Amino acid sequence: MPGPGLRVFGQTGVRAVALVLHGGQETSKVAAHRLRPAYLRMLPFARDLRSAGRAAGLAAWVLRYRYRGWNVPDLDPVADAHWALGEIRRAHPGVPVVLVGHSMGGRVALHVAGDEQVTAVCALAPWTPGSEPVGQLAGRTVLIAHGDRDTVTDPALSYDYAVRAKVVTDTVCRFDVCGEGHAMLRRAREWRLLVRRFTLGVLKIADLDHVIASALAKPSPGGLSVPL
Repeated sequence: MPGPGLRVFGQTGVRAVALVLHGGQETSKVAAHRLRPAYLRMLPFARDLRSAGRAAGLAAWVLRYRYRGWNVPDLDPVADAHWALGEIRRAHPGVPVVLVGHSMGGRVALHVAGDEQVTAVCALAPWTPGSEPVGQLAGRTVLIAHGDRDTVTDPALSYDYAVRAKVVTDTVCRFDVCGEGHAMLRRAREWRLLVRRFTLGVLKIADLDHVIASALAKPSPGGLSVPL
């Protein structure tokens, strides 16, 4: 059986960690590997976060799942994310963790947000079926961003999820990335800037971006369909 893997950017002087979670597919027991586009797509986010937060002790950990699939009822990537959080806890006990996930990785991030070290979740084009739980988000800060031309995961479902999440935690915002599809390639720089500003802001490494702060502060449904 393959094991999950971790690529770590920053191993000394760590005061916070961003755990980066890649996408996948609904069902597959094929091993995930380092050359898959879903995994490679997230490396620039990790490098950018480490570069921007290095002086403040921000490390970025990229998880590679055992398998490509979500795989009901096993939920393999969820188990892998819990394992990764345990590894972070062992290496850096007590440090705050921000989860950054794309597509299936966004679903994974939202699922494991109840972990004691997690303070915030950044879900990019997340796969959020209507049955997804939200109770684990209590006390967390959540940013969701979704391309308005995404035909792989449904922006309407992530909006519905954000509305339900806002009942559990006041600090939820959601952005419509105009003109963007699922792969986050047309506006790659803007995706990275959004993730960087949110992550550094919620960790208090930098002032929280005023657009994000304004969206978080608005009562529902305000702040849940902000054009980017």
